[in-house]
Amino acid sequence: MAEVVGLRHLAFEDAGLLAPLLSARGHRLRYMDMPTADLSQFDPLSPDLLIVLGGPIGANDEVTFPYLAVEKKWLRQRMEADLPLLGICLGAQLMASALGAKVYPGTAKEIGWKALSLTEAGRASALCDISVSQNVVLHWHGDTFELPQGATLLASSDVCPHQAFSYGSKALGMQFHLEAGGADMENWFVGHIHELGAEGIDVSTLRRENTRWSDNLTCAGRAVFDRWLTEVGL
Repeated sequence: MAEVVGLRHLAFEDAGLLAPLLSARGHRLRYMDMPTADLSQFDPLSPDLLIVLGGPIGANDEVTFPYLAVEKKWLRQRMEADLPLLGICLGAQLMASALGAKVYPGTAKEIGWKALSLTEAGRASALCDISVSQNVVLHWHGDTFELPQGATLLASSDVCPHQAFSYGSKALGMQFHLEAGGADMENWFVGHIHELGAEGIDVSTLRRENTRWSDNLTCAGRAVFDRWLTEVGL
């Protein structure tokens, strides 16, 4: 049984459909809630897999949230050791920052369901299974990042040229969300209602889009994560 640790920044932005996939493989997932965890007791090289989840804060907000600096140190250590690491949204941005890449506000916020373009490397990676959903994924971010030196670009969108990257043989960063969907999105609609209001985005529209894409995205997410977990030896 492998030990999997999820670094969580917001309670409802959890591992989503990854949790039952890991359980089915016999692995144990536990969360560290970063705002309140005792970080001094954690060895970032100990888990068999580290998952860095999303949240509404920015990767550059270290003054307000000092634990972000600690996370970046941990992520850099894992990538240098070429240990399995998955970053989702904020997690991908923290990975990029840990590798010395700039994280900055995008030209526009991406919130909702829209298509990705996979690079040649992306089509040869675990992300190839996104095709199950016609390459449509859930986006929920305002910041983006430069491609880190030594990383391989896997996916882009029309607004955000750097949507996913791999680093070494076992690190994957994705700015989009393959783990979320279904009824759990209602928690997102409540938790992010002020952001949605500020952006003029109607919850009923998002709800319809979630209903439209949820089944396909669940299939795609399971396929991507299943393939990736196998690739990294889990």
